[in-house]
Amino acid sequence: MSQPIQDNICEDQLFGRLYKKHAKNLHDFLYYKFGEHLNPQDKVQEAFIKLWQNCGKVSPDKAKSYLFTTANNLMLNALAHQKVVLKFQKLPQKHVTNESPEFIMQENEYRKKVQTALANLTEAQRSAFLMNRVEGKRFKEIAALLDISVKAVEKRIYGALKKLRQDIDGL
Repeated sequence: MSQPIQDNICEDQLFGRLYKKHAKNLHDFLYYKFGEHLNPQDKVQEAFIKLWQNCGKVSPDKAKSYLFTTANNLMLNALAHQKVVLKFQKLPQKHVTNESPEFIMQENEYRKKVQTALANLTEAQRSAFLMNRVEGKRFKEIAALLDISVKAVEKRIYGALKKLRQDIDGL
């Protein structure tokens, strides 16, 4: 039931010879036709990958044609994608918000206050507080991670909240 070696190119040695014979010419063909900006070396590799994936269907005398056609189509697809990207970049982007400049300024000031207040916490308070409020961990999980008691976690988070309220003015 096995096919003769010459019916397809699935044998490693034959495939290797095809690569050595056609890789440079294929790269040069793509480079001359499309230039360097579309990465012709990558397309050469992709073409050989596709050839290997379909090695049972491609005979050795059709391999060169298959490689060049596949690589050319890959480059054309990349070129078409690049045109779409450029077309999208030319569209004017809308950066309209419903917030007033005052609101945005107040929001930035508040964010700075929060960052400063978090920086003023002790390392123990900050780590326990952020694990609870940002990561959503429960007191028991935090206690296990920090190797402390649940009461110690509660005390750290309570102390962090108290200090944050003082620093931020009525959080």
